[in-house]
Amino acid sequence: MFTGIIEEVGEITGLRRGASMCVIGVRAKTVLENTKLGDSIAINGVCITVTRFTGDGFEGDVMPETLRRTNLGALQPKSRVNLERAMAADGRFGGHIVAGHVDGTGTITDLTDEGNAVWVTVSAGPELLRYIVEKGSITIDGISLTVAYVDNTCFKVSIIPHTGAQTTLLTRKPGYVVNLETDIIGKYVEKLLKPAEAPKKSGGMTLDFLASNGFA
Repeated sequence: MFTGIIEEVGEITGLRRGASMCVIGVRAKTVLENTKLGDSIAINGVCITVTRFTGDGFEGDVMPETLRRTNLGALQPKSRVNLERAMAADGRFGGHIVAGHVDGTGTITDLTDEGNAVWVTVSAGPELLRYIVEKGSITIDGISLTVAYVDNTCFKVSIIPHTGAQTTLLTRKPGYVVNLETDIIGKYVEKLLKPAEAPKKSGGMTLDFLASNGFA
């Protein structure tokens, strides 16, 4: 589990691609402190297992489903990415519950200054927007943010200077595709409120069954 509080901005060192997967390499420092093989690090909000340490960073496997759902496959060497280690049991919960399981992607459509903040507008499909509520939580490229506005085509967040300085978000331009993880609580509530599928009735012994088997 993660909190969406970014610890470090890392740099992609390489993506070794196979037919339907890739190995991603990241240059990092802070997130490697006390990290062991098999630990989880969120890269742009995507939970990745550390499979190898390099001289100046780490590597992890990216499976086909992750490539389909996220922007990791579009990254290039020297791309800057947001990094966060999995939350320690004795850590402060500064953001919100983040699983590192990206629901899909959105596209930045506008960045507008307002005083010391910047409004970021992100368009997304209805399958994601249904879980995004005003004053609720959203994760954009791994960053825990509060939704300030939402309609049926987009949502907006307001970025304070600290968040802008510590993450990659304000370096992006309109048209850039970002990873989105909606509030996990909403998805579970929806699942629990759906009526359970009625169990299929067994055929049993009926007159039609007997007649069709020569007992008429």
